[in-house]
Amino acid sequence: MQDVAMDKLLDKIGSIYKLVVLTSRRAIELNEGAARLVDAPPDAKPTGVALKEILEGKISYKLKEEK
Repeated sequence: MQDVAMDKLLDKIGSIYKLVVLTSRRAIELNEGAARLVDAPPDAKPTGVALKEILEGKISYKLKEEK
């Protein structure tokens, strides 16, 4: 899989912390059998697929509201 440009990812998400958390949570979902939302080779690693999904805008996050 081609390398994903870090600056483009940071522009989409806003901070490296949010990017790491979002990527890891999505990679776990993919490892557990969730369907891929982007075209990727069958041997692509879940982390790479998650980064590609974020870059293409298929995955985003929502902050929890405090009570």
